[in-house]
Amino acid sequence: MSINVFNLPDLGEGLTEADILRWLVAEGDTVTMDQPIVEVETAKSAVEVPTPFEGVVHTLHGAEGDTLLVGQPLISVSDGIEAPESAAGSGSDDAPEPTHGAGYREEELAGTRPSAELSVDEADPTAGEDEESSGNVLIGYGTSAASSSRRRRRKRGAGADAAGQAHEALAEAPRLAPTVISPLVRNLAREHGVDIAALQGSGPGGLIMRKDVLAAIDQVDDQRMRADAAGPAPTGLSAAEPAAPAPAGLTAAGGAAPQGGAAASSSPAAAGTDSRTGLPIASQEPVKGVRKTIADAMTRSRTEIPEATVWVDVDATELLKLRSELKAKDPENTPSLLALIARFTVAGLRKFPQLNARVDTGEDGSRTITRLQGVNLGLAVESERGLMVPNLRNADQLSAMELTGAMREIIQVARSGKASPAQLSGSTFTLNNYGVFGTDGATPIINHPEAAILGIGRIIDKPWVVDGELAVRKVTTVTIAFDHRVCDGGAAGGFIRFVADCIENPVGALTQI
Repeated sequence: MSINVFNLPDLGEGLTEADILRWLVAEGDTVTMDQPIVEVETAKSAVEVPTPFEGVVHTLHGAEGDTLLVGQPLISVSDGIEAPESAAGSGSDDAPEPTHGAGYREEELAGTRPSAELSVDEADPTAGEDEESSGNVLIGYGTSAASSSRRRRRKRGAGADAAGQAHEALAEAPRLAPTVISPLVRNLAREHGVDIAALQGSGPGGLIMRKDVLAAIDQVDDQRMRADAAGPAPTGLSAAEPAAPAPAGLTAAGGAAPQGGAAASSSPAAAGTDSRTGLPIASQEPVKGVRKTIADAMTRSRTEIPEATVWVDVDATELLKLRSELKAKDPENTPSLLALIARFTVAGLRKFPQLNARVDTGEDGSRTITRLQGVNLGLAVESERGLMVPNLRNADQLSAMELTGAMREIIQVARSGKASPAQLSGSTFTLNNYGVFGTDGATPIINHPEAAILGIGRIIDKPWVVDGELAVRKVTTVTIAFDHRVCDGGAAGGFIRFVADCIENPVGALTQI
């Protein structure tokens, strides 16, 4: 029997470790080449890791919640083929080479050789030279047609024909299954309830692509939008919209974004009693992975940036009226409220470029204010892993409808915790919609190293003076927190007033920006 040890692969971006969030297989399970076996969390995101081997899971090298270094053993997979008795060596006078209980040698445990080479055949020590794995251990890549068609060459012996038939049956199962290579695509479908088997892939050979899953999700969104059109007009950003993101914990200082997943730990009985307060401990959550990255970023923001906050109440009645009219005319091609406000935001940054900047500190301690052309608009999104701020590259070049589609796509990826490092870095200004929490205002924390963040509260009925008369209008609170090093209050006040004026007179604004 041959046991292949697969080490935790290099996940890119200079990451050296990962936390085991969830095992997707158990010892004794049968796995196929490139099947996702475990979900791990790095400092950047959560990803599913596929196995380059097929066979039976022999050993899981770690429990959920454990942290593994790149190169350490992750999983051992057995080919399930028993050695012929004649080769077992039971009557040999030679002592067997010392191994550990799992059947792999000490140097393999140390992870000193590449995973694809960690093959130990108990019947024939040279069998590992003929072994072939998929070799595709990078996240999001499957086995190529050439490599998946290869079969391992083994010595024929007792039971070899039966073993070969078992391998063929094992390989036949994935051939009959829907063609999905990327674990990200598979996970996106699962989280949104999309039946992969019902999809027609648009890729080569019927390969199911990410856009195929997104199209299926959009069909559900379209049905929801048509249902909305039949009902009352939306009452604000807190109303359900396909493109509106669930904002994350860039809210009041000291507030932490809710987080789920495997990070939460022990039960009250196991946690014991808190020595400081004498109260029972409900749970303890280690600060690591994405949560550690979030905590470090927020601490750095509050430590380095001397921020100031400005806010203004805004009459959004005309904005809601405009969107309601657009939706009645063409429900399937209507920009979201957040996309319209994003359009006003990037126009305001062109008018007040001081806020589309950052402060760079040199090795000698000198500081430089770097102002940027073009806007990479960050969106504060709450995911199961905590705060994510994906960004739309060159958002200033997109129309309101283009922003709606781009927002929908990037938000879905961020919510699933599968956003790439490139998607989570490089933003120049952040938009935070905390109105969906039912809150009116906040003091948002600037997304370091940016210079400002704009927050939008819920839109609700409030008394408002119109032409000298008291009326009930749809009102929201717009807030900006800005780095006082890059500009004074005049620029920040001018910017937020510009955005407010656009919200109050959207038709006039859209004809000029």
